[in-house]
Amino acid sequence: MAYASKIYISIFTTATIIQEVMEIISLKSVIALLLLLSVICFGFCTAIDTMTSTRFIEDPETLVSNGSAFKLGFFSLADSTNRYVGIWYSTPSLSTVIWVANRDKPLNDSSGLVTISEDGNLLVMNGQKEIFWSSNVSTAAPNSSAQLLDSGNLVLRDNSGRITWESIQHPSHSFLPKMKISTNTHTGEKVVLTSWKSPSDPSIGSFSLGMNPLNIPQAFVWNGSHPYWRSGPWNGQIFIGMPDMNSVYLNGFQVVDDKEGSVYATFTMLNSSILLYYVLTPQGTLAETYREYEKEEWRVYWRSNKSECDVYGTCGAFGICNSGNSPICCCLRGYKPKYTEEWSRGNWTSGCVRKTPLQCERTNSSGQQGKIDGFFRLTTVKVPDYADWSLAHEDGCGEECLKNCSCIAYSYYSGIGCMSWSGSLIDLQKFTKGGADLYIRLAHSELDKKRDMKVIISVTIVIGTIAIAICTYFLWRWIGRHAVKEKSKEILPSDRGDAYQNYDMNMLGDNVNRVKLEELPLLDFEKLVAATNNFHEANKLGQGGFGPVYRGNLPGGQEIAVKRLSRASAQGQEEFMNEMIVISKIQHRNLVRLLGFCIEGDEKLLIYEYMPNKSLDVFLFDPLKRESLDWRRRFSIIEGIGRGLLYLHRDSRLRIIHRDLKASNILLDEDLNAKISDFGMARIFGSNQDQANTKRVVGTYGYMSPEYAMGGQFSEKSDVFSFGVLLLEIVSGRRNTSFQYDDQDLSLLGYAWTLWCEHNIQELIDGAIADACFQEEISRCIHVGLLCVQESAKDRPSISTVLSMLSSEIAHLPPPKQPPFLEKQIAIDTESSQPRQNESSSNQVTVTIIQGR
Repeated sequence: MAYASKIYISIFTTATIIQEVMEIISLKSVIALLLLLSVICFGFCTAIDTMTSTRFIEDPETLVSNGSAFKLGFFSLADSTNRYVGIWYSTPSLSTVIWVANRDKPLNDSSGLVTISEDGNLLVMNGQKEIFWSSNVSTAAPNSSAQLLDSGNLVLRDNSGRITWESIQHPSHSFLPKMKISTNTHTGEKVVLTSWKSPSDPSIGSFSLGMNPLNIPQAFVWNGSHPYWRSGPWNGQIFIGMPDMNSVYLNGFQVVDDKEGSVYATFTMLNSSILLYYVLTPQGTLAETYREYEKEEWRVYWRSNKSECDVYGTCGAFGICNSGNSPICCCLRGYKPKYTEEWSRGNWTSGCVRKTPLQCERTNSSGQQGKIDGFFRLTTVKVPDYADWSLAHEDGCGEECLKNCSCIAYSYYSGIGCMSWSGSLIDLQKFTKGGADLYIRLAHSELDKKRDMKVIISVTIVIGTIAIAICTYFLWRWIGRHAVKEKSKEILPSDRGDAYQNYDMNMLGDNVNRVKLEELPLLDFEKLVAATNNFHEANKLGQGGFGPVYRGNLPGGQEIAVKRLSRASAQGQEEFMNEMIVISKIQHRNLVRLLGFCIEGDEKLLIYEYMPNKSLDVFLFDPLKRESLDWRRRFSIIEGIGRGLLYLHRDSRLRIIHRDLKASNILLDEDLNAKISDFGMARIFGSNQDQANTKRVVGTYGYMSPEYAMGGQFSEKSDVFSFGVLLLEIVSGRRNTSFQYDDQDLSLLGYAWTLWCEHNIQELIDGAIADACFQEEISRCIHVGLLCVQESAKDRPSISTVLSMLSSEIAHLPPPKQPPFLEKQIAIDTESSQPRQNESSSNQVTVTIIQGR
């Protein structure tokens, strides 16, 4: 009994110990399981942009690019259960598919997965491990990874980071920024867009878009192997067979010959906030699709095939198509329909044949030369296909064609050169604007019988017109000399009632005569409307106190920036006329060029050379873009601004004080060279004048010198102060007017002065340029900047001295004195009883009128 009792106790004790152990194990297991589930959930629930051989996606999981611009995953189209792997815009309202992997072999259930195989290739498989699509790269390597980028590109990399495959080299039907449509003439390899069969079937359709690089690059849409649409030749800026291209391709579109046999077309978006891409539709139309500003929907902005005339060869050989005529086809001059009956039935593809043989043909057949051939000029046309190119200059292009018996037409276009044709003239189209001039070779008898008489009449009219114009011009100049001083009282800048007005009347009037404002081109308003696509929001470059600025393209392909005076702007006719007068005759590589102006009704516009990199503030105060401004570039910009100011203050024939120098008024060209712009507030000084007073204070808070902001006194030293603020902004990468340091109410000038006094000026330097190699030069620039922003104008150096200091020609710099405005400027008080006409609180708005003390 005792023995049995011991056994029972032993069993009970053992069972208790086992139970406790199991509880401990169970608790640890639960905790471990929860941790494991958390890790798994985090791995799968957190958006990822990269796949590996061990991390794959299963339907309906997705990859999401780092900036959440694009997604990759499985999708189905309307009324279909087929599953495809594709890439689409991630915004729900804009979720348009732009690339499809297994477009010709869809899955029929939701068991699919996208993974990376052991050999390093991307695979699309179903639940039975059947392969439906593969990247099929022979150079792929084990342990590869695939990443979806914010450009919409899916890239496959080996373990060394080398890209072995990318989706943009195998596009579907969409053409995105930075993608390349290319043809290699050496290998024959092509990268083309291929249309879908239908909106509900992404398999490869009948149409493809690619580049034909032979002779002169052109873009083509092919229907199978037959041309369906043609862009016309590339002139270095536009395709001249696309009259709307000036207003369509505004974002860095270019065709590049890489000198290794490959010719490709690509484009970039200057404004990253605009979503835009091109799609080849199942019907063979190339469409530009974009997201309208601040709207979550796609709009079609342009189409390649607007009429039957856009279809390749609609009117056959030697026929020309004009969508504005009925019928749309007719034969070229000197030609007749090949089959009259077919033409009468509307079948024009048979084309036309020549009526009268050319001189060479007559000489060969009869031995009689006869009268020499001539050329008939066609204007604003899409030149034919199969052009031959030669080095002949413009005057010699026609002579070269006339000497060649096989040459039947020629055209000369700037940026391309001399084009000639010796075969059939195919795919000719008449435009209302754009295009080129084409000269058709005709037998002498086919030329106008009244040609000689017309020439005589034309010459007489031209000579008479010139004579009248010369007389009118000199009469107008005589009247203008007497009227300009009176007119200047009405339209020239003046600070009414102060000493500066007398200067305007006595000296500026003579300067205006010397400026010869009448030589500045006056542009037609309708041309500017066409150049900017009716001032479309997509072409808007920015907005200033004057009004909006738009990008445009003139008919010859020249890019321009059009500043349009806003009716709501506080700036008006005075600033408009001032800008024209001040910069119409000053030219310097660091000053933006004024190309012309337009005054029509209430519309007032100024036309400038286009600066592709916009203004300095766009780069300098953007956390990402300023990374591209290394110290060498920044110092070059500083020097450029200084040289521009030196020209205005000392070297130009009109001494000019800018009065509104700031980062947004420094434009950058394609090489990031600085150009000073916006002379609406500038003032012209006489040769003996050093300073002027005004009641009309203009400029921007944070850049105005104290004597000017508070007392209305301005001089060259006012611009030097603004230059000093700019210099400190360029070095620090921070904006003076919105500077924030901890909770202290310091301006950038106050912060710089504090660091100077603490001998810790390195803290001011932008981290993007904090290279030890340039520390001495950067510190010198800060020192010079503090010398420029000293409170007293007499303490500041002239701009010529500043440039010498920056270049170390002046080795020893004096210590700076304390600058003004150490704390942030909120407003400028006024003692005047008159109300302010305009106020400003940011760097982006220019103060146009403030009553100063």
